[in-house]
Amino acid sequence: MRPATVRSATVPSLVLAVHGSPVPGAASTLERLRDRVEELGGVRPVLGHLGHQAPSLAEALRDGAVVVPLLLGDGYHRTVDIPAVVRGHEGRCVLTEGLSGDRAVALALRDRLYEAERRAGVRADAVVLAAAGSSRPGGNGGARIAVRQLRQLLRGVPVCGAYCSSAGPTVPEAVARLRGAGYRTVAVAAHLLAPGRFATALAGAGADAVADPVADHPEIARLVLRRYESALHRPGGPVVRYGAAA
Repeated sequence: MRPATVRSATVPSLVLAVHGSPVPGAASTLERLRDRVEELGGVRPVLGHLGHQAPSLAEALRDGAVVVPLLLGDGYHRTVDIPAVVRGHEGRCVLTEGLSGDRAVALALRDRLYEAERRAGVRADAVVLAAAGSSRPGGNGGARIAVRQLRQLLRGVPVCGAYCSSAGPTVPEAVARLRGAGYRTVAVAAHLLAPGRFATALAGAGADAVADPVADHPEIARLVLRRYESALHRPGGPVVRYGAAA
């Protein structure tokens, strides 16, 4: 999928608003996502961080930029932090929806889960979907949708939701409940984008297999590009000025 803007002399920049993490693996995961988006869509994203790393989101913004929140939930960052930074920018920017609730996320979760099962040499008879968690109303809606979608994709394997913070049950509690209910092999699907303290903590949740985060999965790159393209064609979105035909 290549945006209709590839012939443009002035292609609106794509800014990914990311949480940021001091964990080294987070940066490399996001670099793989950037490479994949550029390969598929012909536009290389700029990362704008909400914390821990530079550039900040405010520093990454340019006039006419399309800002895609690289977030799986609709908590404080998606609904308050990022809109405030975009509104405070002097130039015109377009802010898209985040990634919450899209089926592409569930497809990426399924693939990462299968990869984890192969590594561990098991096939889970129950799955815990581990989300970051939010205390804000509606903040966990994307995780709940992902639970339903993953359950459908796994066709009969029970999937329950759990949270790394701010909501319950916790991931170890959910794993223990499934074992108490008689499930022998329990896997964790990480509803997380990149390595960080939450992903690291999942290793101690007592599961038989723990999936990797999903940011560098091709489905996430395609979803980012769909958000970008939708913004380009939105009324009032960035104006694309075409140069000579390629």
